[in-house]
Amino acid sequence: MAVSAFFFVNGFLYANLMARLPELQAFFNISNSVLGTLLFLVAAGAMTAMPFTGWLTTKYGSDGITRVSGILFCIFTPFVVLYPDVVFAGIFLFLLGTATGSMDVCANGQAVYVERLWGKPIISSFHAVFSIGMALGAGSGGLFSHFDISLLTHLSVLCAACLVIVIIASFHLISDKETTDESEESSGFMWPSKAIIPLGIIALCSMIGEGSMTDWSAIYMNTVVGKEPTFSAIAFGVYAGGMTLGRLFGDKLTTYFGRKKLLKYDAICAIIGLGIALVHVSVFTAFLGFFLVGLGVATAVPIIFSLAGNTKGVKPAVGIAMATSIGYTGFFVGPPSIGFLSDIFGLRLALSVVLLLFGLMLYLVYKYIDEKA
Repeated sequence: MAVSAFFFVNGFLYANLMARLPELQAFFNISNSVLGTLLFLVAAGAMTAMPFTGWLTTKYGSDGITRVSGILFCIFTPFVVLYPDVVFAGIFLFLLGTATGSMDVCANGQAVYVERLWGKPIISSFHAVFSIGMALGAGSGGLFSHFDISLLTHLSVLCAACLVIVIIASFHLISDKETTDESEESSGFMWPSKAIIPLGIIALCSMIGEGSMTDWSAIYMNTVVGKEPTFSAIAFGVYAGGMTLGRLFGDKLTTYFGRKKLLKYDAICAIIGLGIALVHVSVFTAFLGFFLVGLGVATAVPIIFSLAGNTKGVKPAVGIAMATSIGYTGFFVGPPSIGFLSDIFGLRLALSVVLLLFGLMLYLVYKYIDEKA
C-alpha cells in the first residue's frame, strides 16, 4: 500500500497538470514549440537525475530516495503556475523533472522487492495504480477546468493533499539494507550495461508513445479534432482509462501469455490504435484510438522494468535506473520533439513518428526478448 501510494501520487498530480495543458499554454501565451521547450525541461531534469539515482540507492536505500523525491515532487508542482513567466516555470519544471525521475526509478525498485516477496508477477499492478491516478487526475483536471478554477488553486489544493499521503506512506516502505550495506556498486554515475540496453530501447519506444499521448492527446482533441478543453481532458482520460484497464489485468496476462508474447501484442495494439486516430479525424476514432494505445503501452514498461530489476548480477533499483535512463528519455524527450515537429508539419504527421516507433518496438521484442521470459 505504501509503494502504491507513491505510484498513485506520481500519476495523479502529473495528469492534473497535463489535462489542463491547453489552458497552461494559454496562461503563458506560448506556441507549441515553446510549450515543447518547457516540457523538454522536465525531460532534462529527469535525465539528469536518473543515471545517478541507482548509485544514490546504494548509499541511502531506495526507500530513502523514494521518500525525499516524492515530497519534493508535491512541493515543486504548484510553482510551475505561480507566475505567468516562462523562465520561472521552466526552472520549476526542471526541478519537477528531477523529482519525478528519481521517484520513478526508486518506486519501481521498491515494487521489484515487493514482487519478490509476493512470489509471482505483481509489478503491473503498481503501474495500474499509477494509471488509476492518471485517470482520476485527468477527470479532476476536467472538473477544475469545467468550473473555471485557476491552475494555481487547482494544483495547490491537490498537491497539499498528496503531500500528506506521501509523508504517511514514506514510513512504511521496504528498507533495502542489502543494497545499502554493499559498497562495491557505489561508483557514482551508472551507465546501462550490455544486458540492459535492449530492454531500455524497447522501453524507449513504448514510453515515447506513452509520453506523447500523455502530453498531446488533449491538444490533439482541441486543435485537430476541434473540441473545447473539457473534451480535451476527456480524451486524455480515455487514453489513461485504456492504460489502467490493461494494467489491472496485466499480471494475469503476463502469467498466461509470457512476457515476450504479451509485449508483441502490446506493440500491435498500439500500432492499430494510433493508426485509427491519425487516419480518420473524428471524436469517435480519436477516443477509440487513444483507448487502444493505452491498452498497448499498459504492460510494456512494467514487463521491461521487471526484467531489468531481475537481471542477473544487478540490484533492482540499479537495473531499473539503467533501463529508465534510456526508456524515460523517450517519455520526456518524445513529447517536446512532437511539439517542434507539429509546428513544422502539423500534429497528425508529427504523431506518425510515434507510429513508426511502435513498429520498431515490435521488431526489437521479436529479436531481443527471450522466449522463456
